[in-house]
Amino acid sequence: MNTPAALAELDKLQSLHPYTNLRRHEERGPVIMARGRGIHVYDVEGREYIEGLAGLWCCSLGFSNERLIAAATKQLNTLPYYHGFAHKTSDVAIEAARELLAIAPGKMARVFFGTSGSDANDTAIKLVRYYNNALGRPHKKKIIARTKGYHGVSVAAASLTGLPHLHTGFDLPGPDVLHTDCPHHWRFAQPGESEEAFAARLARSLGQLIEREGPETIAAFIAEPVMGAGGVIPPPEGYFDLVQPILKQHDILMIADEVICGFGRTGQMWGSQTYDIEPDILTCAKALTGGYVPFSATLISQRVYEPIAEQSAKIGTFGHGYTYSAHPLGAAVAIEAMKIYREVDIAARVRSLAPQLQEGLRTLAASPIVGEVRGVGLIAAVELVKNKTTRESFPPGAAIAGYFAERAHAHGLVLRALGEAVALCPPLVIEPSEIDEMLARFTRALRDTEAYAERFSK
Repeated sequence: MNTPAALAELDKLQSLHPYTNLRRHEERGPVIMARGRGIHVYDVEGREYIEGLAGLWCCSLGFSNERLIAAATKQLNTLPYYHGFAHKTSDVAIEAARELLAIAPGKMARVFFGTSGSDANDTAIKLVRYYNNALGRPHKKKIIARTKGYHGVSVAAASLTGLPHLHTGFDLPGPDVLHTDCPHHWRFAQPGESEEAFAARLARSLGQLIEREGPETIAAFIAEPVMGAGGVIPPPEGYFDLVQPILKQHDILMIADEVICGFGRTGQMWGSQTYDIEPDILTCAKALTGGYVPFSATLISQRVYEPIAEQSAKIGTFGHGYTYSAHPLGAAVAIEAMKIYREVDIAARVRSLAPQLQEGLRTLAASPIVGEVRGVGLIAAVELVKNKTTRESFPPGAAIAGYFAERAHAHGLVLRALGEAVALCPPLVIEPSEIDEMLARFTRALRDTEAYAERFSK
């Protein structure tokens, strides 16, 4: 009989969980979710939680959205599968591309559909190589990412990711990947250094890295408008305004990783619009289908497309694609999600709700263990510190953010521990009263963590 206890034992015996201490999982087992509605999820024991991270930054329209379910059901009854190989496609894939290009920032001209943010960024890497080979620049292949940036977990995308735990034990990062400074002003600024001065220093550092490596070897720079899994780190004032001219000077492509920021999260439809980024390549996933169906997209400008098209003509084909590229189910749900975003003006809705979340969290800044509260739109993080004056961190053994996340869970709030920070990224359909309740549960977890932190005060 599949009782909750029996299910947990089965899971401990048979599953390999991502981002999990596998030995510890053998002891404690899983939290098993059974259903969801709105911003809430319910485990197999019937306990209710506010899903404060929208699953994995993706369930933007909440759980059990009837329109997304209806779109998926209709498509499964009509054309449950088709592909995009060898001149073939589906009507919904064409429509999804049209809808996406209509709202895309900058000068995006073509769309390649995949299934995840990781494969969208893998596609971007391959396109950068194909593009420069087409232009007769076989040595212009290196891609610059940023420390603490997150771009996925596949071999290529994890190499771009600037987090050590994605590299250690996997022989990563691979070749042709460089990392430049993390743009976290609170943590890495020099004493008295303003955001503008910090941004200028990081831009100079990027320029120096390019010069050391040789501009003729640098193909692209990839960045999330707001860093997500690296700690929810908005850029310092003026950062992208200083970075982009350096890239243009050296003919380096700008890749905007919008996997988390896209579709209203920052208060504009795209994080690129929030921070005046002009991408040559853009990747998105997650909220593209509201998290309901695995689906992603890599968008390119006409400038990037033309050499790629010529190269495919010379070779005889564009030799890239997945079995599930342009899957009709993902395309149909993406179309419906984008219609909903347009009808409710999702970016305006986020802008109207953002002050309540951001200011509500900032009321907690007086806590003895809160070093920084940061965020934009409906994404935020609270950095936990041992010493607010010196910004000294807790010892690694304290696992302070992990403890906070466990206490939040006990109070009915699911959130994410990211290093020394805890993050919130609720569904965009959250209501003002629900923000109040989410903040109340967050505060209770903070008070528990303050008491726990006292043992590390000396």
